[in-house]
Amino acid sequence: MRIISGLYKSRKINPPKNLPVRPTTDMAKESLFNIINNLYYFDEITVLDLFAGTGNISYEFASRGVEQITCVDQDFGCIKFINETSKAFEMPIETIKSDVFKFLEKKSIKANIVFADPPYNFTLEQFAKIPELIFQNDFLIEDGLLVVEHSKHTNLSELGNFSYSKSYGGSVFSFFEKD
Repeated sequence: MRIISGLYKSRKINPPKNLPVRPTTDMAKESLFNIINNLYYFDEITVLDLFAGTGNISYEFASRGVEQITCVDQDFGCIKFINETSKAFEMPIETIKSDVFKFLEKKSIKANIVFADPPYNFTLEQFAKIPELIFQNDFLIEDGLLVVEHSKHTNLSELGNFSYSKSYGGSVFSFFEKD
């Protein structure tokens, strides 16, 4: 795994093999950031990374100049790895160890971008709960964007606030916006 662009471009990230993760591929990550780069100035936004795993997406945001990033994951090993890596690279990443759904029900952080990369084997009901809670509890700043990564075998286009999706190999990014 590597950081694609920005201050830490080409830096390799080597997470422990025992983490319960499926990192976003470099090709998909590069495509996602090309989309986001056309919508926002990275030094002016805040990011909430749900199901953060290794922190792969958060490191990319930090490398590109985002100064306020919050990662949420329920796995202690993932949180520990993100803390160690962000400290080593002096990245502005805050971590919260929590079940994402419990976090979304109780907390209220405002972000320009909420990125969620839940397990690909989630049911449609579990996937649907993510945008439902994000919009119900007002996590997005005006003109904010929720991006949910999922398998090409999952279709989220019928969910509320769905805007569009982009496919990259076996991965799909579905984009959700306020009405």
